[in-house]
Amino acid sequence: MKPWIQRSLIGLTTVTVALGGLTACGARGDHARGWSDERITDMRGKVIEKVTSKLDLNELQKQKLNTLADEALAARKAMKGDTTDPRADLKSLIAADKFDRTKAQALLDQKTQAVQGNGPKVLAAFGDFFDSLTPEQQKQVREKLDKRGHGWWGRG
Repeated sequence: MKPWIQRSLIGLTTVTVALGGLTACGARGDHARGWSDERITDMRGKVIEKVTSKLDLNELQKQKLNTLADEALAARKAMKGDTTDPRADLKSLIAADKFDRTKAQALLDQKTQAVQGNGPKVLAAFGDFFDSLTPEQQKQVREKLDKRGHGWWGRG
């Protein structure tokens, strides 16, 4: 497998795990209002705007980036499922004297099915977006991935 494909898949897996972690943690501390649909839409717009600006995307590339964002958000919603409070799910697993392994396995199966069902769509959208980039833009993406600990697009 080519190194850039490996890096892309690792990056996508990291993003998926991070989104799952954010979903599982729910709202905390300064983020008391949580990740409402409105906040997610605002964040999506800001990320698309920043990536578009940094990579100087044309309209076709921007459209593919929007498709990628839509697929990622759909995967996030599927991963979240019907749960309105992830903490309540966790509390229900440890409410009795023994850990509810059956219910925990059912939750894990639900999350796994969501990832397996949406993962290929996200990968295809990511591949379409990345393949639409010029060699110079692809180089910029690789360089950003190579800069560990500096945050994505100067955020860290």
